[in-house]
Amino acid sequence: MPSFTFLFSTLLCLLYSLTTTDGIGHQLILVNNCKESIWPGILGGAGHQTPKDGGFLLSSGQEVVIDVPKKWSGRMWARQDCIFDTNGKGSCATGDCSGQLHCRGLGGVPPATVVEMTLGSSTSPLHFYDVSLVDGFNLPVSMKPVGGGIGCGVASCEVDLNICCPSVLEVRVGGKVVGCKSACLAMQSAKYCCTGEYSNPKTCKPTLFAHLFKAICPRAYSYAFDDSSSLNKCRATRYVITFCPPK
Repeated sequence: MPSFTFLFSTLLCLLYSLTTTDGIGHQLILVNNCKESIWPGILGGAGHQTPKDGGFLLSSGQEVVIDVPKKWSGRMWARQDCIFDTNGKGSCATGDCSGQLHCRGLGGVPPATVVEMTLGSSTSPLHFYDVSLVDGFNLPVSMKPVGGGIGCGVASCEVDLNICCPSVLEVRVGGKVVGCKSACLAMQSAKYCCTGEYSNPKTCKPTLFAHLFKAICPRAYSYAFDDSSSLNKCRATRYVITFCPPK
């Protein structure tokens, strides 16, 4: 008959396997702390599924839990001021994905604040995540691990950049600033987009606009090669993504 010590050790091992990220997937808890409804858009990375058909309504004060498999990769963003018919066709003031409620395989139209994540891969068990302003800004957002241990950071841009957006980067709808373009989108040049001869960290340097974004949102990507201060590493089973997070 197995000893009590053996049975106890076996039970501990079983419990450990159920609480680590190796044997199960992950949960993304999406919270709308904005005063108005938003329509999150979701896009799975290459070879990865897209949860919730790629988009849905998230009312003010509402939260939704999304289960994703282990080693999942993807991005999400908020869409604002959307109108959709019963067939899921319509438009959004920001972050629109070809006029579809469900962004199946479609990214959002810039400018949009984007949350990017790779929750484990074939080469590393670590999770990498960030909030990116490379595609511009439409509303504040943060991504925070639940637990995960020492060193797990918070990715965020918690300030409304639309208030202090340079006029050359503003996107207006009905006289209201609803988004702030990236320098790449506004200037359409290799230097600002980090493409062509500027497609490496040595030649692509932060612009005046990137410095402005970084000063206001130091925990977000301000340009393509802003890895050192913006890319977070962790290994938690749950992450909270808050739109319009409290300051």
